[in-house]
Amino acid sequence: MIAGPRPRRPSPADLKVLSMKFAGFGEHAIEFFDGLVADNTKAYWEDNLTAYREHVRAPMEALLAELAEEFGRDFGEGKVFRPYRDVRFSRDKTPYKTHCGAVIEKGRGAGAYYVEISSAGLRTGGGCFHLQSDQLARFRQAVDTGVHGEALEKIVARLRRLGWTIAGDVLRSRPRGYAEDHPRIDLLRHRSLYAVRTWEPDDTVHERACLDRVRAAWRQVRDLNEWARDHVGVSEKPRR
Repeated sequence: MIAGPRPRRPSPADLKVLSMKFAGFGEHAIEFFDGLVADNTKAYWEDNLTAYREHVRAPMEALLAELAEEFGRDFGEGKVFRPYRDVRFSRDKTPYKTHCGAVIEKGRGAGAYYVEISSAGLRTGGGCFHLQSDQLARFRQAVDTGVHGEALEKIVARLRRLGWTIAGDVLRSRPRGYAEDHPRIDLLRHRSLYAVRTWEPDDTVHERACLDRVRAAWRQVRDLNEWARDHVGVSEKPRR
């Protein structure tokens, strides 16, 4: 019997994050991103890497770890996104993202609990941020069905009343095969559909109360995420 690779021992930094309670983003978190927006270069990044790790990355990992207990149990795994931009097919060659985002999801498009910190403040979101062709077909089939489509209509209307912005990639005209007078044509035109909410930088960002803000927001998008999980699901196609 050939033994598999030995599991990696947690590093001191890993153990620190696991034991760390979220107490807010560091006092220099917003300042770090203000500087990165102004000077998105490797030199700035390397000069301010300690600030990123201590004031942005470590608090985000601690925040996600605490939220995962409620939202990850039956929904998916959490991860903090890498700070590097994919510039292969972009005219914008700046190397670093000007925000730090984290998500709990089963798979792209099947509902997601999202949180982001940047110079613009705190952003939360949920829903279908990207749909592959098989997911889009299931999304439209569900929207076209009376009971499931009406349920989504009610979820979206409720989120709007609560102050959320409903966004996504939307066709200018009706999708092929659906009548212009379909009762849910506005939803059917979506190629992705998600809700977002943003708070400008304030003291709460640097306090433990930020955890309560994100938790409350994620609870409000739970119905949207569960609808996406149940009626869209994870794509069977390889991720592009």
